[in-house]
Amino acid sequence: QVQLVESGGGLVQPGGSLRLSCAASVSIFSVNYMGWYRQAPGKEREFVAGLISGGDRNYADSVKGRFTISRDSTKNTVYLQMNGLKPEDTAVYYCNAIRNLAAYWGLGTQVTVSS
Repeated sequence: QVQLVESGGGLVQPGGSLRLSCAASVSIFSVNYMGWYRQAPGKEREFVAGLISGGDRNYADSVKGRFTISRDSTKNTVYLQMNGLKPEDTAVYYCNAIRNLAAYWGLGTQVTVSS
């Protein structure tokens, strides 16, 4: 079992920044993949950014150049640095982990971008 706890969401003005954190209950070196997804009201959950164990990263086109996924193995934590936030980034952001073919999800953290 892998437990994931997200934090760092909140209300921010357009153009602002937030850093989300996802703390894992296991060593992130034992996890094959960690990523961030988001779900806006009335929409399906969508991929935002991913980080595989070897260090490769990938991003949704809508966030490339604005969001950065990173990890701190000493804290078993994955981060999502979000810069240049737009109203359309408003959503609940979920952390995802895949370990030994099993997928795990956190409960999510709300990000609201509004003036």
